Amino acid sequence: ISFNKWQGHESLDNFDNFYGVDNFSGFHRSQILVEIQDLVCHSQSVEIIQQRLAVLVQMAHRIITETICEVESQVIVFEQYYQSLGHFRGDLRRRSGHHAGYDRGIVSHFKNIYNPDGSFCTDDWNFTGHDIGSQTVVIKDNWVELSSHSSVDSAYYAARNAYYARRFSR
Repeated sequence: ISFNKWQGHESLDNFDNFYGVDNFSGFHRSQILVEIQDLVCHSQSVEIIQQRLAVLVQMAHRIITETICEVESQVIVFEQYYQSLGHFRGDLRRRSGHHAGYDRGIVSHFKNIYNPDGSFCTDDWNFTGHDIGSQTVVIKDNWVELSSHSSVDSAYYAARNAYYARRFSR
């Protein structure tokens, strides 16, 4: 399926160049692991992590609503973002065949989201979705091959059930 100029929406021109046609959310991806010595996870308070993730969610809201004027295009771009984020679920659960990590090259652009005057930077950072994963960093965690599949599935289903119980109990 192609979304280039979907239903005549000019704001979707070149949409498919990011992940490719028939790869809407970047599901078909590859990873190149980057060797980093002694990089380990450092636990933080869950409230601190939730705050940081809430900021990222609200930034996505802001980027979409301030930089895409056509509501249809906002919906398509948000769904692409949401679905691509969902692939990480499979990585965390060790179900996707990909390592749970991040691309350090892509993450390096975070500091460039804003211009010095506080406006959004609209520079082309010269990467596409095809580049995501080419500099993957994997943090050493506490995965235990004999028991983690079961305990992680238990955590996943508890979280999913909490979502569905609240959503459909009204």
